[in-house]
Amino acid sequence: MALAGMRELLEKSLAESKDVTPSDKMFLHDGELYTTMICCPETLKILDTFEARSDDVILVGYPKTGTNWVGQILVELEAASGKYDEEERKKRCTGQNEKELLLFPYLEFGDPAKFERMKKLPSRRVVKTHLAPQKLPKSIYQKKAKILVLFRNPKDTAVSYLHFANGMKLFPTQKSWDEFFSDFISGKVPYGLYLNHIIEWNKYLDDKNVMFMTYEEIKENPALEMKRMAEFFDFSVSKQEIQSIVEKTTFKAMKDQAAETNEGIGNILFRKGIVGDWKNVFSEAQNEEMDRKFEEIVARTKLGKMIKYDVYCKG
Repeated sequence: MALAGMRELLEKSLAESKDVTPSDKMFLHDGELYTTMICCPETLKILDTFEARSDDVILVGYPKTGTNWVGQILVELEAASGKYDEEERKKRCTGQNEKELLLFPYLEFGDPAKFERMKKLPSRRVVKTHLAPQKLPKSIYQKKAKILVLFRNPKDTAVSYLHFANGMKLFPTQKSWDEFFSDFISGKVPYGLYLNHIIEWNKYLDDKNVMFMTYEEIKENPALEMKRMAEFFDFSVSKQEIQSIVEKTTFKAMKDQAAETNEGIGNILFRKGIVGDWKNVFSEAQNEEMDRKFEEIVARTKLGKMIKYDVYCKG
């Protein structure tokens, strides 16, 4: 599975971070923070040299909204749709044909020479990113590549982000929940303010090449949402193949597989995978502050309503 490459990248980053001084763990680029654990300024500066293909499968999601999970679903759907023989299918699902995307599984990760190497990857490429729409390479829009944009309720996203950041040592120092919440709600974290991502993507509601989904919808009915993904990306898959992928990509199945290779990294990537964990963490004051900010910034937008904030972030 593609997760093997993600673990490889994280393990390498964790080892190298031991020699990085705290002040060098973050950098500012184009008005937003990034972490040196997985990004470098030189790569971000030449993002527009990435050459998209019209059949690329683009997955976009703010950190900790479920992109590792949904990315693996898309890899499985692409392999099933390709109707490859068993050897080729194994190569694609384990990443033997796509080492570049496994080592640097997100568009903005890794060294600047990666874009030249990515030209050699076979189609269809499943490309993931945490970037906001205005920061994506222009060729993605020019080639009219289809984009799946993933959202998750902001409160669970914040809690998951903190555990991942502390586990990966992304910040100069370990942060308490209170410290992180203050940074998260003010956008002083890598990739900026989550609510701004919602506002920016709301501008693409009428773009036929962009589809929106939520983490919660996929959790509630994975087979139905995978069918929607397949139809959007023109994957030719049967009902039985979708059910098989549902079983392969449950949270437990993916966490168990991650634990087989490296339990520590597996626990960082896959912690609980539930909806509503924020209720165990948020104080009353923090709830009120997040509710107020959501209401002010995105509640009245169509995407804001699609997230069903009242269902998943109240009570």
